[in-house]
Amino acid sequence: MSIQKKKPIIGITLDSEEPGGYSKFPWYALRQNYAGAVVAAGGIPMPLPHEVELVPELLELIDGLVVTGGAFDVDPSLFGAEERHDSVITKDRRTKFEWAMAEGALKRNMPVLGICGGQQLLNVILGGTLIQHIPDSVENCLPHEQPNPRDEAGHDVTVEANTLLARICDNVDHLSVNSAHHQAVAEVGPDVIINSRAPDGVIEGIEHPGYRYCLGVQWHPEFHISTGDAKIFDALIIEAQK
Repeated sequence: MSIQKKKPIIGITLDSEEPGGYSKFPWYALRQNYAGAVVAAGGIPMPLPHEVELVPELLELIDGLVVTGGAFDVDPSLFGAEERHDSVITKDRRTKFEWAMAEGALKRNMPVLGICGGQQLLNVILGGTLIQHIPDSVENCLPHEQPNPRDEAGHDVTVEANTLLARICDNVDHLSVNSAHHQAVAEVGPDVIINSRAPDGVIEGIEHPGYRYCLGVQWHPEFHISTGDAKIFDALIIEAQK
């Protein structure tokens, strides 16, 4: 008789908004498909409020971490930039919390998945830098803030062979992905591997082989645009169960 493994608890970082819209007071936000993708893969989603002093306790409660995206940017000062592009918008409390959670999770060798802005933050934590505004830095760039709905593909990415992403996605050469960002990874941190690129050369995925599951993707796999997206969450849950 086989023993069924306990479902792992996956922490998911929340977005935060100022008063207006949903509430007259500051409020948190999380798209339902972030949680739905974790559930579909066999995990239990746990939204994480931005309480930095609770990071040690929160890390004790979870088995894996998803750092989500959002309509904001990593403060350029965090990766040593002397100038700040006019388009940059920051959410400092959120970034401070997500940094502490991701850094703490990596120190525990806990599985970490960075999505879109979460990948960008993960790269900075690992010692890398960012492109602050793609259209100003990449000649003939794709429309990385795609005009069509986010639950449709915006472009393909080329997947590098012999990477964690390739293994997760059954060694495919390409994936169709959505695209909703104006920043991207510039230089990767020490020992960080680029696992995918867009046709215009923009880095679409990173990973660090020094950890059992440290993966960042520039797209939003929670939308399940391709079968590879679901496999990314499946692999996260498998690692979180170990």
